[in-house]
Amino acid sequence: MRTRFAAVVAGALGVAVATAACGSTGGSSSGTSANTTASKVNFGAQNARLCGSAVNTTPHYTNTIGTISGGAKTLSGAGSTFAAPMYDQWASSYNKASGVAVAYASIGSGGGIAAFQANTVAFGDGDTGMTPAEISQAKGGAVLQIPLLLGAVVPTYNLPGIPAGLKFTGNVLGEIYAHKITNWDDPALKKLNPGVKLPNMPIAVVHRSDGSGTTNIWTNYLTQTSPTWVSTLGGPSKSEGLTVAWPTGIGGKGNEGVSAAIAETKGALGYVEADYAISEHLTYGQVQNKAGNWIEPCIATVVPAVDGVKFPPSLNTFLTNGSNPDVYPIVGTTYALVYEHQTSKATAAALVNFFAWVLTAGQDENAKLYYAPLGASLQKLAYAQLKKITVNGRPVA
Repeated sequence: MRTRFAAVVAGALGVAVATAACGSTGGSSSGTSANTTASKVNFGAQNARLCGSAVNTTPHYTNTIGTISGGAKTLSGAGSTFAAPMYDQWASSYNKASGVAVAYASIGSGGGIAAFQANTVAFGDGDTGMTPAEISQAKGGAVLQIPLLLGAVVPTYNLPGIPAGLKFTGNVLGEIYAHKITNWDDPALKKLNPGVKLPNMPIAVVHRSDGSGTTNIWTNYLTQTSPTWVSTLGGPSKSEGLTVAWPTGIGGKGNEGVSAAIAETKGALGYVEADYAISEHLTYGQVQNKAGNWIEPCIATVVPAVDGVKFPPSLNTFLTNGSNPDVYPIVGTTYALVYEHQTSKATAAALVNFFAWVLTAGQDENAKLYYAPLGASLQKLAYAQLKKITVNGRPVA
């Protein structure tokens, strides 16, 4: 059974219908354990309160664009594995609603950006969007970057007998990935988890082997919180990105590959988008946020990541290490990458129709796979991007 990541419903952004999952292979904040050591590993009462609080998972946004006639009946995209489960869900539901087939290749943000730059897909997807340098190499010219969801990147581990809920700080995670903390019974980990009998076992670090937006989110967070990580990698210009020079570890392709490596390796620690940890029944930890609180990843703690964020015109920005005292600190969005100036009216109409649906009816499906819908202010900004799409200089919508 999947965990309680989505066990938050109805309320803060409007009225919604409750849909929650409970129980876990790793234990939830309300779970108990049969032995003393394991019973000390849980998410605690504060997280039970936060992750049981009311959050609107079905905002019912209105599609004011509607359906533009003449759209292509097929659409191709490629990119982020972070968002791939959601794209599969959206594509299935959208096909039932419209008859349009959307094919999405889960090849990683780096691969998706490359395919989009080469103009071999109708849209790309990257979890941290595109840099100005990457946009300058795009064959189709000006690029629109459209946020679609909110999701958590979670530290995920394989320690037999120890359930979900181990505590981590950004600095300790950085020291593990910098190969400075190498064993599970290291004093730094024991200090964070008093009373837990951590095994005398090497930490098998798992990371992405491909260009990855999930990696970019993870390393951006480590860069903000771990001086050891930054110095080991040679400074902040080298300590974050789609790829980095990993000091240690096992590489896995995509969130799928990292999840599999964690599941197969005792003593492993890796990072994946929450849906992968949940669907593969992996155990994951809580992370201390900027306010000093230990936070479980759940929809109620993901939504506040946008609080106080001033989005630039491109909408491309990081959402890590937020200031809200209840926020989970490793949160990202994912960006659909679309050329502003299209050459095919059929493709342009299909793109606008699909993403207008994703940003309205599609947002009501996000929590089914443990992603959060966009809040009203960010959804409005994202939706406005679609109205910039043109064919022969004329707006499509």
